[in-house]
Amino acid sequence: MTTIDLRSDTVTRPTPAMRDAMARAEVGDDVYGEDPTVLALQERVAALCGKEAALFVPSGTLGNQLALMTQTRRGDEVIIGEGAHCAWYESGAGAALAGVQFAVAGQGGFFNAAQLMAARKPDAYYYPRTSLVALENTHNRAGGRCWPPGLLDEVTGAARAAGLALHLDGARLWNVAVAQGRTPAQLCAPFDTVSVCFSKGLGAPVGSALLGPRPLIHEAHRLRKMMGAGMRQVGILAAAALYALDHHRERIAEDHRHARDFAQLMAEAPRVTVDRDAVETNIVNLQTPALDAHRIVELAAREGLLLGATGPHTLRAVFHLDLTPAQIPDAARRLTRALAAAPA
Repeated sequence: MTTIDLRSDTVTRPTPAMRDAMARAEVGDDVYGEDPTVLALQERVAALCGKEAALFVPSGTLGNQLALMTQTRRGDEVIIGEGAHCAWYESGAGAALAGVQFAVAGQGGFFNAAQLMAARKPDAYYYPRTSLVALENTHNRAGGRCWPPGLLDEVTGAARAAGLALHLDGARLWNVAVAQGRTPAQLCAPFDTVSVCFSKGLGAPVGSALLGPRPLIHEAHRLRKMMGAGMRQVGILAAAALYALDHHRERIAEDHRHARDFAQLMAEAPRVTVDRDAVETNIVNLQTPALDAHRIVELAAREGLLLGATGPHTLRAVFHLDLTPAQIPDAARRLTRALAAAPA
């Protein structure tokens, strides 16, 4: 029985063509700024996203942390949406490395201008200084949902008027671009800094980029070295990211279609609920109000289906380029059997 892995879109393997691009990559010492493939990637992704400069980093976590470190002072407060990656999945780095704390605005990952301003601390010496607003698009824990363009404009406009810097955690920005029919540059335009990931929807094995104005990226470069992430002949990995940008962006629509198909099938299954209208990209959240989600994960693994639990009663399934259309109904059948076997 072939295992179907829906834990994340980070589980993909490089395609043969991507491996060939990696094998043929021209490389140099990136710490000296001499890796031509890294330089080409940084120039390409900066232009694609409409920013002055880019820095190749090993992970989205590092990209986000460099954005925090270059735009805040220690003790500052950063406004985020509920369930934001930088507060949930970065091992406390915001506090330990950037020295910031987080204020949560709104619910479900999204907020409006009024909720933004309600989360901002007043300007007094005994409050932390609110200096940065960080949005996540798509929002992972919200089920891969996209910020509505009007709401995004409202919030970023209010932040600008209040003198706050703006960072976009765009790990799955490519999914938003496909889902909303907008360009990456349009999605990035309101933000001072943006982090994008190559190893999620695009299927590269490693890597993200931090984008922003040239002076800020220059400082981020210094901090990247400080954090131990100076890389040498890393053009082998940059080549995979370049290949992904050229060949894997449009095909993301297939992942979105697979997610919708899976949600439709699971909506008809017992002991689980799915909000099909909330399936906007490649992530499906399933609610199991009477069942232990972690136990279902264990039972599904016995059926050869790997997925995740993001709460006591919430399952997450993520769709990616390593899946075939035939595996979608197969995955639904395997999960249905696991649900049937789960004790109440």
